Amino acid sequence: MLPSHGRSHRFESRIVHYPMRKILAVSLLIIFLAGCANTPKKSDQSNNINIKYPVVLVHGIFAHDRRSIIDFWGRIPKVLKDPGINVYYGNTDAWGSYETNAEILKSTIDNILLETKSEKVNIIAHSKGGIDSRYLIWKYDYGDKVASLTTVSTPHHGSELADLIFSKKIVHSKMGKNIMRVIGELWGDTNPDIYNVNYQLTTEKMSEFNELVKMDPNVFYQSIYSTMRNAFDDLMFFNSFLQIKRRSGVNDGVVSEVSSIWSGNITKFTGISHAEIVDSKKRKISGIDVPEIYLYFIRDLSNRGF
Repeated sequence: MLPSHGRSHRFESRIVHYPMRKILAVSLLIIFLAGCANTPKKSDQSNNINIKYPVVLVHGIFAHDRRSIIDFWGRIPKVLKDPGINVYYGNTDAWGSYETNAEILKSTIDNILLETKSEKVNIIAHSKGGIDSRYLIWKYDYGDKVASLTTVSTPHHGSELADLIFSKKIVHSKMGKNIMRVIGELWGDTNPDIYNVNYQLTTEKMSEFNELVKMDPNVFYQSIYSTMRNAFDDLMFFNSFLQIKRRSGVNDGVVSEVSSIWSGNITKFTGISHAEIVDSKKRKISGIDVPEIYLYFIRDLSNRGF
């Protein structure tokens, strides 16, 4: 069950106990059906989600959805495809600026619309992918091609970690910049620019971004984010959680709550880290099966006519 927007979410499950006779009857039925293996199977359409437009998943920093052996979206794509949802990837760079990633995303969306003969797409974007997507819609006036943008744990008001990194002298040295350039190239990016990406995500630059990049009235916007309860929720972000907490309070190990809150439609989940919200561990987190979060919001988009 999902409570209303702005509150922590938890799914509930119920165990139904069947009498022994019913169990025996079900067992006999299964045996009978197994013997009819040659009988054509009818597809079950009862669980289909009839969303009008294709869904495009756009990742953030570090991640790749092309040429990668790591499932950066965990089980989410499969779970979305099972009920008949058309799911695509943004194909953006892991370390690309929002300008170059928006250009890549523009090409991706154009190809999707051409392939599917659809008028628009629904974008679900994690972390910096939300910034890339916002810039795309604004820069290329894509309100007529993007029905909705759902940002997930996106640093809309800047990253305290980016501020911290940018304050280090080594980052601005020639050696530091060369190291960052090599990392981006090894990552397989088309336009790697780690130095500029970090600069763009500082709280100062994101303040400028928000002054310039406005929401398109033709697009439905919503922001989803999560927070860790403490540093032990996800040991991967133990230190970063404490660093951000000292500066801005509650956070998910990468993005603070104050930075995640954006648009008029906001939903919060508690006890889930920045990586766990994209199903990095492929299991329930704080009692929530993460892919179900995405199914819930896609059903909502469908009900809205998107």
